[in-house]
Formats: sequence, C-alpha cells, structure tokens
Amino acid sequence: MSRAPRSVPSHARRKRVFKAVKGFYGRRKNTITSANAAADRSLQHNYIGRKEKKRNFRALWIQRINAGCRLHDMTYSRFISGLAKAGIEIDRKVLADLAVHEPEAFKALVDQAKA
Repeated sequence: MSRAPRSVPSHARRKRVFKAVKGFYGRRKNTITSANAAADRSLQHNYIGRKEKKRNFRALWIQRINAGCRLHDMTYSRFISGLAKAGIEIDRKVLADLAVHEPEAFKALVDQAKA
C-alpha cells in the first residue's frame, strides 16, 4: 500500500491559522494550539462586533439628535413623536447629520414637530 502524504493539508491549515493570528502577543501567535483558540475567539468577537456596530451607531445618532433638540428647548422623545404626528418620515441617521451639519434645516424640522 502506498503512503498518503498528509503534510500538505496540515501545513496549509497551520499557515491559514498563523496568518489569522499575525500580530497577536506571546505564544498565541506561534503555537498552533493557542493560535487555534485565539483565531476562533477573534472570529466570534468579529461576528458580535458586526451586530454591536449597528447598535452603537443608532445610539450615537440619537445622542446627536437629542443634543440638537435641546438647543431648541425640546426633548428627543417629543421631537420624534412630533415628527410622526406631522407625517415626516426621516430616519435617525439623516436627522443626526442634519443636526450636526445643517442646523437651519434641523430647526425647521423642530418647528414642524412643535406645531
């Protein structure tokens, strides 16, 4: 029976793992057992981070809108409620951008929400 060369796939696997953990500190970057664990954990953190990024940005937009509203003596919740009653459908990302970069346009929206 002929001998099956197994080194090629295992070297490829190790190479892939070590490439993923390049730049890690200590034994995690050059020992395959530690590197495997570190690479798996880093992929889990990546997956979770992609979900958290959406939450973080929404929270940031809400803070910016709230700050813009407070300049015109209004709270965030009253502002959003007023926009809904006025039939104005603008998402929070655009509202936050208006509050930061175009205060006059944002003030017009605040006035419509007050009315």
